[in-house]
Amino acid sequence: MRVYGYIRVSTSEQATNGDSLETQKSKVMGYAMMQGWEVADVFVEAGISGSVPLADRPQGKRLLGIVEKGDMVITPKLDRMFRSASDALGTLEELKAEGVGLVMIDLGGDVTGNGISKLVFTILSAVAENERERIRERIREVKRHLASQGVYGGGKAPFGYDVVDGRLVPNPKQQKILNAMRDARSQNISIRKIAEAHGMQPMTVKRILDRHVDQGQITPL
Repeated sequence: MRVYGYIRVSTSEQATNGDSLETQKSKVMGYAMMQGWEVADVFVEAGISGSVPLADRPQGKRLLGIVEKGDMVITPKLDRMFRSASDALGTLEELKAEGVGLVMIDLGGDVTGNGISKLVFTILSAVAENERERIRERIREVKRHLASQGVYGGGKAPFGYDVVDGRLVPNPKQQKILNAMRDARSQNISIRKIAEAHGMQPMTVKRILDRHVDQGQITPL
């Protein structure tokens, strides 16, 4: 049996912080020592977000490609390997089918061979995914609030506005087009016809109108 460790930090800044990586590595090595196992290698994922599926991360891909039947993977915490429930459960089933064990120290052991551990694993994976969605929603709320105050929050300026000194300023020409599209939509004219009238793609018109609705009209016109 070969034993591998997997540890991860999420940003480039954290990646240069030896304490974070060393703490995780110490937990992996300590657990292996208590089990009488020798760790063949520790895969260090430096500066990679947990939102990236394990198989799409450089070291995660290497790890999944090297493990074979009878091998064991140790990671200190669930969120070091996964943030998405679908990624977590899909990878778990794949490892289980290949006969590879997956130890999550925070869950108390091998989650591929213990029914209770798998149940906890499933629940916590869903919780982690829900927390990510809550974070996204908080970010969206902040952006909507900034937009309502005319503050540019980064990214591409919404149609109908220019960025001047860090603030959103109405673009008269685009505002005229935007108002015309809104009026047409309020009269139940199809997105396709509106797009044709303004020389745009239907999906572009839909995104423009949806964005202004979602962000509370951006700023008072």
